[in-house]
Amino acid sequence: MKTLDELKWRGLVYDISEGAEELLASQKVTIYNGFDATADSLHVGHLVPLIALARLQRFGHSPIALAGGGTSMIGDPSGKSAERQLLSREQIEANIAGVKQQLAQFLDFEVKTNPARLLNNADWLLSLPLVEFLRDIGKHFTVNYMITKDSVKNRLEREDGISFTEFSYMLLQSYDFLHLHDTTGCRMQTGGSDQWGNITAGVELVRRTRGASVFGLVYPLITKSDGTKFGKTESGAVWLSPARTSPYRFYQFWLNTLDKDVVHYLKVFTFFDQPTIDELAAALANHPEGRSAQRALAREMTRMMHGESALARAEQASAVLFGAEISGLSSADIQEIFADVPSNSLPAGRLEGDGLPLVEALVISGLAKSKAEARRSIDEGGISLNNRRCSNASQVIRSSDVLDGAYLVLRKGRKNYSLLQVMR
Repeated sequence: MKTLDELKWRGLVYDISEGAEELLASQKVTIYNGFDATADSLHVGHLVPLIALARLQRFGHSPIALAGGGTSMIGDPSGKSAERQLLSREQIEANIAGVKQQLAQFLDFEVKTNPARLLNNADWLLSLPLVEFLRDIGKHFTVNYMITKDSVKNRLEREDGISFTEFSYMLLQSYDFLHLHDTTGCRMQTGGSDQWGNITAGVELVRRTRGASVFGLVYPLITKSDGTKFGKTESGAVWLSPARTSPYRFYQFWLNTLDKDVVHYLKVFTFFDQPTIDELAAALANHPEGRSAQRALAREMTRMMHGESALARAEQASAVLFGAEISGLSSADIQEIFADVPSNSLPAGRLEGDGLPLVEALVISGLAKSKAEARRSIDEGGISLNNRRCSNASQVIRSSDVLDGAYLVLRKGRKNYSLLQVMR
Protein backbone atom coordinates (compact mmCIF):
# COMPACT_ATOMS: atom_id res chain seq x y z
CA MET A 1 0.00 0.00 0.00
CA LYS A 2 0.95 3.65 -0.40
CA THR A 3 1.34 5.67 2.77
CA LEU A 4 -2.10 7.28 2.74
CA ASP A 5 -3.82 4.10 1.58
CA GLU A 6 -2.41 2.31 4.62
CA LEU A 7 -3.47 5.07 7.01
CA LYS A 8 -6.95 5.28 5.48
CA TRP A 9 -7.45 1.51 5.69
CA ARG A 10 -6.58 1.68 9.36
CA GLY A 11 -9.06 4.53 9.91
CA LEU A 12 -6.33 7.00 10.83
CA VAL A 13 -7.08 9.94 8.52
CA TYR A 14 -9.48 12.43 10.08
CA ASP A 15 -8.38 15.48 8.09
CA ILE A 16 -5.49 16.31 5.81
CA SER A 17 -4.19 19.42 4.02
CA GLU A 18 -4.84 19.76 0.33
CA GLY A 19 -1.83 18.44 -1.60
CA ALA A 20 -0.52 16.29 1.27
CA GLU A 21 -1.60 13.03 -0.32
CA GLU A 22 0.34 13.79 -3.49
CA LEU A 23 3.38 14.82 -1.43
CA LEU A 24 3.46 11.59 0.55
CA ALA A 25 3.01 9.53 -2.60
CA SER A 26 5.84 11.22 -4.51
CA GLN A 27 8.49 12.12 -1.90
CA LYS A 28 10.10 10.98 1.33
CA VAL A 29 9.12 13.67 3.81
CA THR A 30 10.30 14.85 7.23
CA ILE A 31 7.28 14.71 9.55
CA TYR A 32 6.94 15.75 13.17
CA ASN A 33 4.53 15.11 16.01
CA GLY A 34 4.66 16.95 19.32
CA PHE A 35 4.23 15.38 22.76
CA ASP A 36 3.82 17.76 25.69
CA ALA A 37 5.43 16.70 28.95
CA THR A 38 2.56 17.29 31.37
CA ALA A 39 3.33 13.99 33.17
CA ASP A 40 6.34 11.70 33.51
CA SER A 41 4.67 9.15 31.25
CA LEU A 42 2.55 9.06 28.14
CA HIS A 43 -0.75 7.19 28.26
CA VAL A 44 -2.42 4.85 25.79
CA GLY A 45 -4.14 7.76 24.02
CA HIS A 46 -0.69 8.97 22.92
CA LEU A 47 -0.11 5.66 21.16
CA VAL A 48 -2.24 6.76 18.19
CA PRO A 49 0.12 9.51 16.94
CA LEU A 50 3.22 7.70 18.23
CA ILE A 51 2.54 4.44 16.41
CA ALA A 52 1.37 6.37 13.35
CA LEU A 53 4.73 8.18 13.33
CA ALA A 54 6.43 4.78 13.42
CA ARG A 55 4.27 3.65 10.47
CA LEU A 56 5.32 6.69 8.48
CA GLN A 57 8.96 5.86 9.19
CA ARG A 58 8.41 2.33 7.85
CA PHE A 59 7.21 3.91 4.62
CA GLY A 60 10.53 5.72 4.33
CA HIS A 61 9.58 9.09 5.79
CA SER A 62 11.79 10.75 8.43
CA PRO A 63 10.04 11.21 11.79
CA ILE A 64 10.71 13.80 14.45
CA ALA A 65 9.28 13.23 17.92
CA LEU A 66 9.14 16.65 19.52
CA ALA A 67 9.12 16.77 23.31
CA GLY A 68 7.37 19.92 24.50
CA GLY A 69 9.82 21.21 27.07
CA GLY A 70 8.87 24.77 26.12
CA THR A 71 5.18 24.44 25.27
CA SER A 72 4.53 22.40 28.44
CA MET A 73 5.32 25.52 30.43
CA ILE A 74 2.31 27.20 28.79
CA GLY A 75 -0.22 24.39 28.45
CA ASP A 76 -2.30 23.44 25.43
CA PRO A 77 -5.95 24.49 25.81
CA SER A 78 -7.07 21.97 23.17
CA GLY A 79 -9.70 19.63 24.57
CA LYS A 80 -9.51 21.22 28.03
CA SER A 81 -12.45 22.82 29.79
CA ALA A 82 -10.32 24.69 32.32
CA GLU A 83 -6.86 26.19 32.73
CA ARG A 84 -4.04 23.68 33.23
CA GLN A 85 -1.94 23.86 36.36
CA LEU A 86 1.38 25.39 35.38
CA LEU A 87 4.42 23.17 35.89
CA SER A 88 7.87 24.23 37.00
CA ARG A 89 10.82 23.86 34.67
CA GLU A 90 12.24 21.17 36.96
CA GLN A 91 8.99 19.17 36.80
CA ILE A 92 8.90 19.42 33.03
CA GLU A 93 12.52 18.29 32.66
CA ALA A 94 11.82 15.28 34.88
CA ASN A 95 8.71 14.48 32.84
CA ILE A 96 10.63 14.72 29.57
CA ALA A 97 13.19 12.21 30.83
CA GLY A 98 10.40 9.66 31.26
CA VAL A 99 8.62 10.52 28.02
CA LYS A 100 11.81 10.36 25.93
CA GLN A 101 12.38 6.77 26.95
CA GLN A 102 8.90 5.80 25.79
CA LEU A 103 9.20 7.63 22.47
CA ALA A 104 12.42 5.75 21.78
CA GLN A 105 10.70 2.38 22.12
CA PHE A 106 8.68 2.86 18.93
CA LEU A 107 10.93 4.83 16.60
CA ASP A 108 14.12 3.60 14.93
CA PHE A 109 17.01 5.95 15.67
CA GLU A 110 19.66 3.64 14.18
CA VAL A 111 18.43 3.04 10.62
CA LYS A 112 20.76 4.73 8.12
CA THR A 113 18.32 6.01 5.51
CA ASN A 114 15.70 7.81 7.59
CA PRO A 115 16.59 7.73 11.30
CA ALA A 116 14.14 9.19 13.76
CA ARG A 117 15.09 12.31 15.70
CA LEU A 118 14.11 13.27 19.20
CA LEU A 119 14.06 17.04 19.78
CA ASN A 120 12.94 19.35 22.59
CA ASN A 121 11.30 22.68 21.75
CA ALA A 122 12.70 24.18 24.95
CA ASP A 123 15.97 24.43 23.02
CA TRP A 124 14.56 27.29 20.93
CA LEU A 125 11.40 28.52 22.66
CA LEU A 126 12.92 29.38 26.03
CA SER A 127 15.45 31.75 24.50
CA LEU A 128 13.01 33.67 22.28
CA PRO A 129 13.10 37.47 22.86
CA LEU A 130 9.52 38.43 23.69
CA VAL A 131 9.28 41.70 21.77
CA GLU A 132 10.94 40.28 18.68
CA PHE A 133 8.66 37.25 18.80
CA LEU A 134 5.53 39.39 19.04
CA ARG A 135 6.76 41.64 16.22
CA ASP A 136 8.00 38.93 13.83
CA ILE A 137 5.54 36.10 14.57
CA GLY A 138 2.54 37.63 16.35
CA LYS A 139 1.85 40.05 13.51
CA HIS A 140 0.87 37.11 11.27
CA PHE A 141 -2.03 36.13 13.55
CA THR A 142 -5.17 38.17 13.99
CA VAL A 143 -7.24 37.71 17.13
CA ASN A 144 -10.23 37.20 14.84
CA TYR A 145 -8.44 34.21 13.25
CA MET A 146 -7.35 32.70 16.58
CA ILE A 147 -10.76 32.82 18.26
CA THR A 148 -12.34 30.82 15.43
CA LYS A 149 -10.18 27.80 16.34
CA ASP A 150 -12.05 25.20 18.39
CA SER A 151 -9.39 25.07 21.13
CA VAL A 152 -9.98 28.78 21.82
CA LYS A 153 -13.62 29.16 20.85
CA ASN A 154 -14.80 26.42 23.21
CA ARG A 155 -13.04 28.03 26.13
CA LEU A 156 -14.35 31.53 25.34
CA GLU A 157 -17.87 30.16 25.69
CA ARG A 158 -17.17 29.16 29.31
CA GLU A 159 -17.48 31.49 32.26
CA ASP A 160 -13.78 31.24 33.19
CA GLY A 161 -12.67 31.97 29.62
CA ILE A 162 -9.06 31.49 28.61
CA SER A 163 -5.92 33.19 29.89
CA PHE A 164 -3.51 35.04 27.61
CA THR A 165 -0.97 32.37 28.56
CA GLU A 166 -2.94 29.53 26.98
CA PHE A 167 -4.21 31.80 24.22
CA SER A 168 -0.59 32.20 23.11
CA TYR A 169 -0.05 28.44 22.82
CA MET A 170 -1.09 28.43 19.17
CA LEU A 171 1.67 30.90 18.31
CA LEU A 172 4.32 28.79 20.01
CA GLN A 173 3.23 25.57 18.31
CA SER A 174 3.14 27.39 14.97
CA TYR A 175 6.66 28.66 15.62
CA ASP A 176 7.78 25.06 16.25
CA PHE A 177 6.66 24.17 12.73
CA LEU A 178 8.48 27.18 11.30
CA HIS A 179 11.66 26.36 13.22
CA LEU A 180 11.63 22.71 12.19
CA HIS A 181 10.96 23.67 8.58
CA ASP A 182 13.96 26.01 8.64
CA THR A 183 16.35 23.67 10.45
CA THR A 184 15.32 20.17 9.33
CA GLY A 185 13.29 20.69 6.16
CA CYS A 186 10.17 19.41 7.93
CA ARG A 187 7.11 19.61 5.67
CA MET A 188 4.36 17.93 7.66
CA GLN A 189 2.95 18.00 11.17
CA THR A 190 0.68 15.28 12.56
CA GLY A 191 -1.46 15.01 15.67
CA GLY A 192 -4.90 14.24 17.03
CA SER A 193 -7.95 15.88 15.48
CA ASP A 194 -8.10 18.36 18.38
CA GLN A 195 -4.79 19.77 17.08
CA TRP A 196 -6.11 20.72 13.65
CA GLY A 197 -6.44 24.40 14.51
CA ASN A 198 -2.90 24.62 15.88
CA ILE A 199 -1.47 22.69 12.94
CA THR A 200 -3.19 24.75 10.25
CA ALA A 201 -2.01 27.91 12.02
CA GLY A 202 1.55 26.62 11.64
CA VAL A 203 0.96 25.79 7.99
CA GLU A 204 -0.21 29.35 7.42
CA LEU A 205 2.75 30.84 9.31
CA VAL A 206 5.28 28.96 7.18
CA ARG A 207 3.46 30.02 4.01
CA ARG A 208 3.42 33.68 5.03
CA THR A 209 6.99 33.92 6.31
CA ARG A 210 8.78 31.55 3.92
CA GLY A 211 6.46 31.26 0.94
CA ALA A 212 6.68 27.47 1.32
CA SER A 213 4.02 24.78 1.26
CA VAL A 214 3.82 22.59 4.34
CA PHE A 215 1.02 20.29 5.39
CA GLY A 216 -0.98 18.85 8.25
CA LEU A 217 -2.48 15.44 8.93
CA VAL A 218 -4.64 14.63 11.96
CA TYR A 219 -5.92 11.35 13.33
CA PRO A 220 -9.37 10.75 14.82
CA LEU A 221 -9.61 10.72 18.59
CA ILE A 222 -10.22 7.14 19.69
CA THR A 223 -13.56 6.44 21.34
CA LYS A 224 -15.26 3.36 22.77
CA SER A 225 -18.52 2.05 21.37
CA ASP A 226 -20.11 1.91 24.84
CA GLY A 227 -19.66 5.66 25.22
CA THR A 228 -16.95 5.53 27.91
CA LYS A 229 -13.65 7.32 27.38
CA PHE A 230 -10.86 5.36 25.75
CA GLY A 231 -7.79 4.86 27.93
CA LYS A 232 -9.67 5.20 31.21
CA THR A 233 -10.45 2.46 33.73
CA GLU A 234 -12.06 2.57 37.17
CA SER A 235 -8.59 3.05 38.65
CA GLY A 236 -7.73 5.92 36.28
CA ALA A 237 -5.70 6.45 33.12
CA VAL A 238 -3.75 3.60 31.51
CA TRP A 239 -0.13 4.77 31.38
CA LEU A 240 2.78 3.47 29.34
CA SER A 241 5.12 3.55 32.33
CA PRO A 242 5.13 0.24 34.26
CA ALA A 243 5.58 2.27 37.44
CA ARG A 244 2.17 3.90 36.86
CA THR A 245 0.32 1.02 35.17
CA SER A 246 1.77 -2.45 35.65
CA PRO A 247 2.25 -4.73 32.61
CA TYR A 248 -0.49 -6.93 34.06
CA ARG A 249 -2.97 -4.03 34.22
CA PHE A 250 -1.83 -2.89 30.79
CA TYR A 251 -2.46 -6.40 29.40
CA GLN A 252 -5.87 -6.56 31.08
CA PHE A 253 -6.89 -3.20 29.61
CA TRP A 254 -6.46 -4.49 26.07
CA LEU A 255 -7.83 -7.96 26.90
CA ASN A 256 -11.07 -6.36 28.13
CA THR A 257 -11.70 -4.59 24.80
CA LEU A 258 -15.30 -4.90 23.65
CA ASP A 259 -16.08 -7.06 20.60
CA LYS A 260 -17.36 -3.95 18.80
CA ASP A 261 -14.03 -2.18 19.25
CA VAL A 262 -11.35 -4.84 18.95
CA VAL A 263 -10.95 -4.98 15.15
CA HIS A 264 -10.67 -1.20 14.98
CA TYR A 265 -8.05 -1.23 17.74
CA LEU A 266 -6.09 -3.94 15.93
CA LYS A 267 -5.92 -1.66 12.90
CA VAL A 268 -5.02 1.47 14.85
CA PHE A 269 -2.55 0.14 17.41
CA THR A 270 -0.82 -2.90 15.93
CA PHE A 271 1.40 -3.46 12.92
CA PHE A 272 -0.56 -6.58 11.92
CA ASP A 273 -1.16 -6.68 8.18
CA GLN A 274 -4.60 -6.80 6.58
CA PRO A 275 -4.78 -10.63 6.12
CA THR A 276 -3.90 -11.16 9.80
CA ILE A 277 -6.54 -8.70 11.00
CA ASP A 278 -9.12 -10.15 8.59
CA GLU A 279 -8.41 -13.59 10.04
CA LEU A 280 -8.85 -12.34 13.60
CA ALA A 281 -12.06 -10.54 12.59
CA ALA A 282 -13.42 -13.78 11.14
CA ALA A 283 -12.54 -15.67 14.33
CA LEU A 284 -14.34 -13.00 16.35
CA ALA A 285 -17.43 -13.27 14.17
CA ASN A 286 -17.53 -17.07 14.21
CA HIS A 287 -16.35 -17.77 17.76
CA PRO A 288 -16.65 -14.61 19.88
CA GLU A 289 -16.44 -16.65 23.08
CA GLY A 290 -12.84 -17.53 22.22
CA ARG A 291 -11.77 -13.85 22.38
CA SER A 292 -8.82 -14.63 20.12
CA ALA A 293 -8.83 -11.08 18.72
CA GLN A 294 -8.64 -9.57 22.21
CA ARG A 295 -5.85 -11.94 23.23
CA ALA A 296 -3.88 -11.10 20.09
CA LEU A 297 -4.33 -7.38 20.77
CA ALA A 298 -3.34 -7.69 24.43
CA ARG A 299 -0.30 -9.82 23.64
CA GLU A 300 0.96 -7.54 20.88
CA MET A 301 0.50 -4.29 22.79
CA THR A 302 2.12 -5.64 25.97
CA ARG A 303 5.03 -7.13 24.04
CA MET A 304 5.54 -3.92 22.09
CA MET A 305 5.44 -1.71 25.18
CA HIS A 306 7.01 -3.86 27.90
CA GLY A 307 8.83 -6.74 26.19
CA GLU A 308 8.57 -10.53 26.10
CA SER A 309 9.37 -11.24 29.76
CA ALA A 310 6.76 -8.76 31.00
CA LEU A 311 4.22 -10.26 28.60
CA ALA A 312 4.93 -13.76 29.94
CA ARG A 313 4.41 -12.57 33.49
CA ALA A 314 1.21 -10.72 32.56
CA GLU A 315 -0.19 -13.83 30.89
CA GLN A 316 0.76 -15.99 33.86
CA ALA A 317 -0.88 -13.49 36.19
CA SER A 318 -4.04 -13.45 34.07
CA ALA A 319 -4.21 -17.24 34.07
CA VAL A 320 -4.01 -17.27 37.88
CA LEU A 321 -7.53 -15.83 38.08
CA PHE A 322 -8.72 -18.95 36.27
CA GLY A 323 -6.94 -21.39 38.58
CA ALA A 324 -3.46 -21.60 37.04
CA GLU A 325 -0.31 -22.23 39.09
CA ILE A 326 0.34 -19.32 41.39
CA SER A 327 3.72 -20.20 42.88
CA GLY A 328 6.66 -18.20 41.57
CA LEU A 329 4.77 -14.91 41.41
CA SER A 330 6.15 -12.02 43.43
CA SER A 331 4.17 -10.37 46.23
CA ALA A 332 3.82 -7.30 43.98
CA ASP A 333 2.32 -9.48 41.24
CA ILE A 334 -0.10 -11.06 43.68
CA GLN A 335 -1.12 -7.70 45.09
CA GLU A 336 -1.73 -6.41 41.56
CA ILE A 337 -3.72 -9.45 40.41
CA PHE A 338 -5.96 -9.50 43.45
CA ALA A 339 -6.21 -5.74 43.97
CA ASP A 340 -9.98 -5.84 43.48
CA VAL A 341 -10.80 -8.85 45.69
CA PRO A 342 -11.59 -8.71 49.43
CA SER A 343 -8.52 -8.86 51.66
CA ASN A 344 -7.79 -9.23 55.34
CA SER A 345 -4.64 -9.13 57.42
CA LEU A 346 -3.32 -12.12 59.34
CA PRO A 347 -0.60 -11.95 62.04
CA ALA A 348 2.34 -14.16 61.08
CA GLY A 349 2.25 -15.68 64.54
CA ARG A 350 -1.02 -17.47 63.69
CA LEU A 351 0.93 -19.72 61.30
CA GLU A 352 3.62 -20.72 63.77
CA GLY A 353 3.57 -23.77 66.05
CA ASP A 354 0.68 -26.03 65.03
CA GLY A 355 -0.33 -23.67 62.24
CA LEU A 356 -3.71 -22.18 61.35
CA PRO A 357 -6.59 -24.57 60.56
CA LEU A 358 -7.88 -24.02 57.03
CA VAL A 359 -11.46 -23.78 58.30
CA GLU A 360 -10.47 -20.83 60.52
CA ALA A 361 -8.70 -19.13 57.60
CA LEU A 362 -11.89 -19.41 55.53
CA VAL A 363 -13.87 -17.69 58.26
CA ILE A 364 -11.24 -14.96 58.65
CA SER A 365 -11.26 -14.40 54.90
CA GLY A 366 -15.05 -14.11 54.78
CA LEU A 367 -15.44 -17.04 52.38
CA ALA A 368 -17.34 -18.95 55.08
CA LYS A 369 -19.63 -17.66 57.82
CA SER A 370 -18.75 -20.48 60.19
CA LYS A 371 -16.34 -23.36 60.62
CA ALA A 372 -19.17 -25.78 59.85
CA GLU A 373 -19.85 -24.03 56.54
CA ALA A 374 -16.11 -24.06 55.80
CA ARG A 375 -15.92 -27.83 56.39
CA ARG A 376 -18.88 -28.44 54.07
CA SER A 377 -17.27 -26.36 51.32
CA ILE A 378 -14.01 -28.29 51.66
CA ASP A 379 -15.81 -31.66 51.64
CA GLU A 380 -17.69 -30.60 48.49
CA GLY A 381 -14.38 -29.81 46.75
CA GLY A 382 -15.03 -26.11 46.41
CA ILE A 383 -12.03 -24.68 48.29
CA SER A 384 -8.52 -23.97 47.03
CA LEU A 385 -5.45 -22.59 48.79
CA ASN A 386 -3.01 -20.82 46.47
CA ASN A 387 -4.99 -22.32 43.56
CA ARG A 388 -4.49 -25.87 44.80
CA ARG A 389 -7.62 -27.85 45.60
CA CYS A 390 -8.10 -28.69 49.30
CA SER A 391 -9.78 -32.01 50.09
CA ASN A 392 -9.06 -32.39 53.81
CA ALA A 393 -11.15 -30.36 56.25
CA SER A 394 -8.43 -30.91 58.86
CA GLN A 395 -5.76 -29.22 56.72
CA VAL A 396 -3.49 -26.72 58.49
CA ILE A 397 -1.86 -23.69 56.92
CA ARG A 398 1.79 -23.08 57.84
CA SER A 399 4.41 -20.41 57.11
CA SER A 400 5.71 -22.51 54.22
CA ASP A 401 2.37 -21.95 52.43
CA VAL A 402 2.79 -18.16 52.36
CA LEU A 403 3.51 -16.83 48.86
CA ASP A 404 6.65 -14.70 48.64
CA GLY A 405 6.50 -14.26 52.40
CA ALA A 406 3.43 -12.07 52.20
CA TYR A 407 0.14 -13.59 50.98
CA LEU A 408 -2.25 -16.49 51.13
CA VAL A 409 -4.79 -16.79 48.32
CA LEU A 410 -8.05 -18.55 49.15
CA ARG A 411 -10.71 -19.40 46.60
CA LYS A 412 -14.24 -20.71 46.90
CA GLY A 413 -15.79 -22.08 43.73
CA ARG A 414 -14.36 -20.89 40.42
CA LYS A 415 -13.92 -17.14 40.90
CA ASN A 416 -14.71 -16.19 44.50
CA TYR A 417 -11.28 -15.13 45.81
CA SER A 418 -10.07 -13.68 49.07
CA LEU A 419 -6.57 -12.53 49.97
CA LEU A 420 -4.92 -12.86 53.36
CA GLN A 421 -1.92 -10.59 53.90
CA VAL A 422 0.48 -12.05 56.43
CA MET A 423 1.73 -9.27 58.72
CA ARG A 424 5.16 -9.68 60.31
